[in-house]
Amino acid sequence: MTPPSRDLMVLTQKDYIDLKQKLGEVPPYGIEHIKKAVEHTITINWGDVTDITPDIKLTLNNAGHILGSSVVHLNIGEGRYNVLYTSDLKYAQTRLLDKASTVFPRVDCLIIESTYGGNIMPSRLDAETKFIDIVKKTVERDGKILIPTLAVGRAQEVMMIIAEKMATGELPRVPVYLDGMLLESTAIHTAYPEYLALNVKRKIYQGDNPFLREEFIRIDDSSKRDEALSQGPSIIMATSGMMTGGPVIEYFKELSSNSDNTLVFVNYQAEGTLGRAILKGAKEVELADNSGMGRRLFKVNMEVQAIEGFSGHSDKSELIRYITAVRPTEKILINHGEPSRSAELAHSLKKIYINHKVKPEILTPTNLATVRLR
Repeated sequence: MTPPSRDLMVLTQKDYIDLKQKLGEVPPYGIEHIKKAVEHTITINWGDVTDITPDIKLTLNNAGHILGSSVVHLNIGEGRYNVLYTSDLKYAQTRLLDKASTVFPRVDCLIIESTYGGNIMPSRLDAETKFIDIVKKTVERDGKILIPTLAVGRAQEVMMIIAEKMATGELPRVPVYLDGMLLESTAIHTAYPEYLALNVKRKIYQGDNPFLREEFIRIDDSSKRDEALSQGPSIIMATSGMMTGGPVIEYFKELSSNSDNTLVFVNYQAEGTLGRAILKGAKEVELADNSGMGRRLFKVNMEVQAIEGFSGHSDKSELIRYITAVRPTEKILINHGEPSRSAELAHSLKKIYINHKVKPEILTPTNLATVRLR
């Protein structure tokens, strides 16, 4: 893995332990296990060729998904066979990251994700326009905007949008409170500018850190949290992104009953999460009562909005563009997606390759299936 991936691994695993302990549960591993994992971690920078066996060379390149994420190129048998494994992939420029790399000597077999293999997502421009409109309308009625956010990637992307739009006057200048693991995650992003988009890297090297703006206020004690809740219109960004825990829950309890406020989801809400229940229209949700007297129902009167288009995954059109840019010659293995989405991507690719001179075999193997590469 890359150096920033190692640091994010430590951060997220420590956060998981903290969450389990706060829930009164015993985590399956402890800090000593994380330390041991780090001791056994070998970091590799993008572009460095590493011999992992006498006849297999590994090279990592940008996957565009989150900070430090990588596509893996395997050169086997002195180049006689080459495999590219994408993992999570974003083949589109974002504010935070450059799009996934497609420059490889040769790709015989491509193994690619299909999380959104059957979807065409809204454009970033449309997503940003909707976000601006929601914030402006909420501020105009003196409400607060609560954004449950993923700590890695999504938080920094939204911060950059807010900073730019406030600078241009497209968003009103209101305080932006930042709470939870996104603070540590943002610090890790700043520590590795060489893994960020070119223009962001240049700004940081020139001393113009986009994550340090006067509008951004760190929440590091209870008095700051009280300030965020008691002051006038503001934006509050807090983890966790699916409302499974973290400080966002405490903000939600205080803000949910007021119809002037808005809850804005900027990432996927998995089935079974509090975020998903609210997004599906729940008017009351049961949460722990801060008085220590058990649990009670909290009314959901605040406006609820969801914005698609900020995903760190490629949609169907981006996946197809990536595949045609990489030009696999023998096999395309589609994985990491719902079976229906993998199948839809495979169907679209087969139609595209009908008229191609090179026609790679396109497969959607199930879990535990064995595929002979050559």
